[in-house]
Formats: sequence, structure tokens, C-alpha cells
Amino acid sequence: MKNTRCRDGFTLIEVLIAILLVGLAIVSLISANGAFTQANGAGVELSTAEFLIEQIRELSAVLEVIDPNTGVATFGPEASETLANYDDLDDFHGEVFSPPISADRNSLADLNAYSQQITVENVSASDFEQVVGDHTSFFVRVSVKVFLNTKEISSARWLRSRY
Repeated sequence: MKNTRCRDGFTLIEVLIAILLVGLAIVSLISANGAFTQANGAGVELSTAEFLIEQIRELSAVLEVIDPNTGVATFGPEASETLANYDDLDDFHGEVFSPPISADRNSLADLNAYSQQITVENVSASDFEQVVGDHTSFFVRVSVKVFLNTKEISSARWLRSRY
């Protein structure tokens, strides 16, 4: 009679290799998930910052560049003005809004970790990078920086003409 062995299962080495491969796949998936989560968080921060910049752009688009009442006599807000009655673009120079504001000047309390920093500068008509004296040019450059706590997330600049 012949001695025949029947193999009905896997050897221990084969099982250990399979476990090792499955373990490596799981570790890779967990690492990728962590990286995707971190990238998603950065994307949310950047999207929020761009939204807040657009709020200031929309607000500033409907404002006069110089004060409709005092003309070029004042750069910056007039003594009695508050955010609710800022009537020209230069009123926003040097303002920091924390929590940030929307295009309709309402506070966005849900985004209180963010802030908007606005700078309004007169620039040369021949070189938009060169800052000139207040009301000595027909062009102003509006700069908005958005911060999350103290970290700058995004910024944008645009030009406006007095006329």
C-alpha cells in the first residue's frame, strides 16, 4: 500500500505571508487616509479664506474710492464713522475684522478664528507697485489678508480708479 498524503490546507509560511500582505495593505490605507484628511483640512481653510476675501471685494465694489462728502480732505474713516456707515473705500484702510465680516457688513461669528486685514493705498498711475501719498493718484490698491488665528492663509490685491 502506498503512503499518500493529502494536502487540504495552507502551510504556516503561506498563512504568515498572507497575513503580512494584508497588514501592509491596511497600514497603507490608514496612512493614505491621514494624508487625505490633512489635505482636506488645508483645502477647507483655503476655501474659507478665499470666501472672506471675496466678501471684502464685493463690499468694496459698490463704494466710492474717495469720500462723497469730504472729497480728498480725509483719508481713512471720518471721526464719527463706524463700520455701519463707512461710505468710501479709504474708510477701510488699516481695519482688521475679527470675527470677519460679510459683504453686507454683518459679523460672521461662526468664523471667529479667522480675521480680515485690509489695506488701502494710493498707487502711482505709471507703476501700480509704487505707493504714493494719500489722494495724490487716481488709483488705489486694496489688499486683503486673511488669517486663521495668527497664520496667514491667503491674500489678494486689486486696483480701483477714482473715476
